[in-house]
Amino acid sequence: MNASQRLERWRSRRAEHLAALPWLVTDTAGARPVRYVGGELLALDEHYDDARAAVSAQGHKAADLAEDEPLPGVRRIRARGLDPLRAARRVHERAGRGGLVGPNHVLLGAPHEQGGPFGRPVASRAAAIAAPGAEAPVRVAVLDTGVWADSPLPPSRYAVGASDYETVVDADLDSVLDSDVGHANFIAGVVLQGTTRAQVRIVKVLDSFGVGTELDLALRIAGLGDADVLNLSLGGYTADDQPPVLLGAALDRFLAGRDRVVVAAAGNDGQAGPYWPAAFAAADVPWKDQVVAVAAHDGTAVCPWSNTGPWVSLAAPGADVVSTYINHPDFGTGWAAWSGTSFATPHVVAAIAEAAHPGAVVAAAKIVQSGAAHSFAGYPSIL
Repeated sequence: MNASQRLERWRSRRAEHLAALPWLVTDTAGARPVRYVGGELLALDEHYDDARAAVSAQGHKAADLAEDEPLPGVRRIRARGLDPLRAARRVHERAGRGGLVGPNHVLLGAPHEQGGPFGRPVASRAAAIAAPGAEAPVRVAVLDTGVWADSPLPPSRYAVGASDYETVVDADLDSVLDSDVGHANFIAGVVLQGTTRAQVRIVKVLDSFGVGTELDLALRIAGLGDADVLNLSLGGYTADDQPPVLLGAALDRFLAGRDRVVVAAAGNDGQAGPYWPAAFAAADVPWKDQVVAVAAHDGTAVCPWSNTGPWVSLAAPGADVVSTYINHPDFGTGWAAWSGTSFATPHVVAAIAEAAHPGAVVAAAKIVQSGAAHSFAGYPSIL
């Protein structure tokens, strides 16, 4: 099977996977697809009454609702047939754009789906992972797919919980190549090639096809506690380009008043509209300077498939990136070449880890500032 056929099969398998999720709704009415969990509305406590009123306006009675508090200060309201986008818009009309109510968005991993120079990953010669330094003081958390245990990524170089290993829906090893298995392994390998100063922890938040929810991501962020830098090679779009409510609250609790940084992929749709969480880098939040939104370049220009926009912080190598993948008959070394803003992002994480003295926030600002010497399309860039 050639690369083009493999890409088409991967596209087909992911589309089948998305179509088979009974809770997934995709709204294509706007300029960009908005994916969310049907029948769920998220609200911060201060706008809970507004959210309940918006739900009632759709004809849902209190007895029909299921409610819980997945995170302190956050309410989730569920009802069959509830339209969360319409409910959120009603709250925004009444409370203004500050109405902290929204759907539970569905987020996708960000390898380059459209093909790029390689499309799906292709076999590559092995590169080198630097030996660990005497000190690895920077704690990097990669929130992504699970870890594929059979990989050239050295187990001694990353930490992982028992529930963070990858599981595949069927036993056919060849079917692994039709999924996003290996995405987290690849990202961790990029970080470890670029720095000896990082302690890498991989946390599973996406399934084998790179699909996860805003709520799951927020819960994992809330459970981190000890991370200095977050690698988020995932994202999605929102209705009216408004910040995702729950994710914003989770990042606020994680970042505000702390020496922490989030580095997030800009996405691969060749668009300029805000892609979240990366777009928090230019949002009206007090910690926006602690978010670095990363576009991809190929060494000569920003990749045409990379998202861009005024919310992007800088560009990093994202085309034909070589890193640790999975041990598979089609990948003799276990290493692969792959393209996407997913893989530009860990280049920046590694650079921040290398420069993280006196701290991560200062290092991130220095990386963006020094990138002006290698500008692509007006974006500061690292090579």
